[in-house]
Amino acid sequence: MADDITPQDSPLSRAFSDGNHTVAIDIYADGEGAWLLEIVDENNNTTVWEDAFDTDEEALQEALDALKEEGVGAFIGPVEASGSWEAP
Repeated sequence: MADDITPQDSPLSRAFSDGNHTVAIDIYADGEGAWLLEIVDENNNTTVWEDAFDTDEEALQEALDALKEEGVGAFIGPVEASGSWEAP
């Protein structure tokens, strides 16, 4: 059953902080040979990239580039919400 499959997390998944805020960079296999990228903020809001990456290294580089370019604050959602939105 597909529901019994546990997503494979990349060893490259990590926390990223700018001193004021910390987010989790979650990278996991999509089950079809590609890697998915999600950034989770301290309020459990998520930013999910629509496109998959060929490697987990590419996904990590995309996350780091986005966090440095946009700033961690751009990925922090409201405290009361726990929804998701698309990457900037």
